Amino acid sequence: MNQALVDAMETYLKAGLAMDVDTLDRLYDPGFENVRVDAAGLTVTLTKEQFMGRFRAMAAQGVKIGESVDDATFPATTDFGDNAAIVMRRVKDGTPVLYVFVWRMEEGRPTTILREFTLDKDISYLLKMV
Repeated sequence: MNQALVDAMETYLKAGLAMDVDTLDRLYDPGFENVRVDAAGLTVTLTKEQFMGRFRAMAAQGVKIGESVDDATFPATTDFGDNAAIVMRRVKDGTPVLYVFVWRMEEGRPTTILREFTLDKDISYLLKMV
């Protein structure tokens, strides 16, 4: 288990809870993409600009994305070249949701998030964003 990745994810999750858009903007790589797939096979890819636009709009409206990240677990990490990946599991409305975050690594430390892959029950609500 790469503890530096776990620590970086905890920083990321806390920034999300606080709607700290400056930290989120710094953590997302300029080429970041969020690739989401649901149980029906629907796939939506969001760019950093789309993702950050959503966060900024929510923050401006005072909307939070959650109350806690205590349900987040990190069952696996893997390092490959200048990148590393971490699997995160959460429970949303009683259903497990899996995420894989790919981080850029520099000198063994995670620097920015390159990709977020999300396997969710239903992502049809995201179609209006693309």
